[in-house]
Amino acid sequence: MLNGDGAPQGGILPSQAIERLIADGAIALDRPAAPDQIQPASLDLRLGAVVHRVRASFLPGAGRTVSERLDDLRLHTIDLTSGAVLETGCVYIAPLMESLALPAEIAAATNPKSSTGRLDVFTRVITDGARAFDQVPPGYRGPLFAEISPRTFPVLVRAGSRLSQLRLRRGEARLSDADLVALQDRERLVDDDEADVQGGVAVTVDLRGDGEGLVGWRGKRHTGVVDVDAPGAHAVEDFWEPIRAGRSGLVLDPGQFYILASREAVQVPPDHAAEMTPFDPLVGEFRVHYAGFFDPGFGHAEARGAGARAVLEVRSHEVPFILEHGQTVGRLVYERMLERPRALYGELGASNYQGQKLKLSKHFRLP
Repeated sequence: MLNGDGAPQGGILPSQAIERLIADGAIALDRPAAPDQIQPASLDLRLGAVVHRVRASFLPGAGRTVSERLDDLRLHTIDLTSGAVLETGCVYIAPLMESLALPAEIAAATNPKSSTGRLDVFTRVITDGARAFDQVPPGYRGPLFAEISPRTFPVLVRAGSRLSQLRLRRGEARLSDADLVALQDRERLVDDDEADVQGGVAVTVDLRGDGEGLVGWRGKRHTGVVDVDAPGAHAVEDFWEPIRAGRSGLVLDPGQFYILASREAVQVPPDHAAEMTPFDPLVGEFRVHYAGFFDPGFGHAEARGAGARAVLEVRSHEVPFILEHGQTVGRLVYERMLERPRALYGELGASNYQGQKLKLSKHFRLP
């Protein structure tokens, strides 16, 4: 595929290209890939056999390896072969089962998986020589490590648990504002006739809720442990308290964690992928959406989505902040796929959030 200048057009690598990289050894696996590990536009990353508790978060910096920094900062090492609990307020570094030997033209980025973000587990991936989290430079050759810091709930993890995901891209994949406007006109990315699509599609918060006035959930403190590999194993009422619609917005308490939903139904066409952009300090003193990848087919009618709300993981910073209905809380950036994935998001058996409205992570069951 060529752009208007005749140069190769960039894009996100689909599932079949990820499979080829694994077959060619550009992605090395300590264990064979799990049946559902390769997603339409990303690869789930698995925890290795151990995790190290460290004194503080860190970046190795140019010319230094993560292992070298661990020698200075490690407090103790925990065996994950039979599972272990990671406590809130602590920082852990886990070697991952996947390592990379990328071609020179391929770069990558990482994000927490949706279920990880909805548990308020702060997770970032680090490479050797890294000066930034969650960024893998073109041609990187080396191991991957996950930094893990549970914020609200202690979590039970084990070797093979999947908290993060990797997305690979060749060249510049992001749509220009003009291309994004055209795509909105053609595909109706959000169900808003006056959508703001400058620098990404604006996403606003819904504080009116469903017919019963439920607008979100606030995480309880001092709860039991959440097993990250046990869908439906935990009662909602043991970990969450419901939030009902009010007349004066929602006051975000510093240090509290909230699950809310977007006002708009959103969709990702089959030949595109999307990502929620990081916190913008111009919209308020809070962070929205730790888990930012949206795969091709999310919310799309072709993949039985028919529109889906973006679930927002919200945490306030420093001071209380009043969030109002319809307030902009983030932007969805759309990127081209190099080719359409073999299966879309809603066509996979592991697509837990297709067609979602306000929804907690897959680990919780309603009464």
